[in-house]
Amino acid sequence: MPLPLPAVGTVPASAIAPVAAAAAAAPLRYRPIRLRASPSTVSSPSTSAISSPPPPPSARHSRKHLAGRGDAPARPSKGRVFFLDVNPICFRGSQRSLSAFARWLALFFTHVSLRDPVVAVFDGAGGNEYRRRLLPSYKAHRTRGVGTGADSRVVDVLRECNVPVVQVDGYEADDVVATLTEQVLQKGYRVVIASPDKDFKQLISEDVQLVMPIPEIGRWSFYTLRHYVAQYKCDPTVDLSLRCFMGDEADGVPGIQHLAPGFGRKTAVKLLNKHGSLENLLNTAAVRTVGKEYAQDVLVKHADYLRKNYEVLSLKRDVNVQLDDRWLSARDTCNDTSVLSDFILKFSKG
Repeated sequence: MPLPLPAVGTVPASAIAPVAAAAAAAPLRYRPIRLRASPSTVSSPSTSAISSPPPPPSARHSRKHLAGRGDAPARPSKGRVFFLDVNPICFRGSQRSLSAFARWLALFFTHVSLRDPVVAVFDGAGGNEYRRRLLPSYKAHRTRGVGTGADSRVVDVLRECNVPVVQVDGYEADDVVATLTEQVLQKGYRVVIASPDKDFKQLISEDVQLVMPIPEIGRWSFYTLRHYVAQYKCDPTVDLSLRCFMGDEADGVPGIQHLAPGFGRKTAVKLLNKHGSLENLLNTAAVRTVGKEYAQDVLVKHADYLRKNYEVLSLKRDVNVQLDDRWLSARDTCNDTSVLSDFILKFSKG
């Protein structure tokens, strides 16, 4: 789950100049639209969504085709849709910071998403209560109500930059992103999730990437399937199962080590690579030996513990929220320069 970000370096207003250049290179047929506070709501009554109107035809994606070889027909390239996990970039250290948000957003628009569609997602009210009922230690070190919800000033900036905003009561942003990611993939697009949250690694695939804000270097950095395999020596499909063994200290989810100190990452990866998932591994261990005696005893004795971790750490894919096809259109960037420049100047010390 999201962690507060450390301080980031100052990004001058000139950092968003490329946005103006991009907008100038593709003049719009209509006058720029500044959205006002009249949110359109997606199907769920508990879901608030503030979405921009579809851009004019000249601003939409042209689905480029790759040249085929020989007589093979050309295949359409997949467009990208970005999901922006807003809450983590709204912090400097443990304190909310509007200037940190503005700087990360400016970098995101000018160097990452460009004109590709962006959907911003916030935690809903009571979003982590479900997991806290399962595991009282889940995010217990974080004050209730702090770092959740949508700051109206942040929402206004996103709306002015033609970014739809989604928030579903009773769910964390992670669950909403996971649900919408499935829907976007079904439409034939690729997904890029903009967040430092390691929980999203369980979604990584050929068509799902992450892009993370890196405070140490002051920029966003892509994290792909290739990076994951190189780092963990396993497939992302077992990421969630692996984290059930290792735990998540930042979110207050203990691993198996305090119960079985000798059961480490190497053992977990070896068993998961062989059996494919935690559930397959536990079911197999219940009827026959799957490894060394010590590992076998751990799997049998602590099966319920591991299953509870799985339920806490797994992202939900069934949130009652529906993708709006207008969110798949190229983003109208005509307001970016003025909106972000004004916001950065206003909150440069915030």
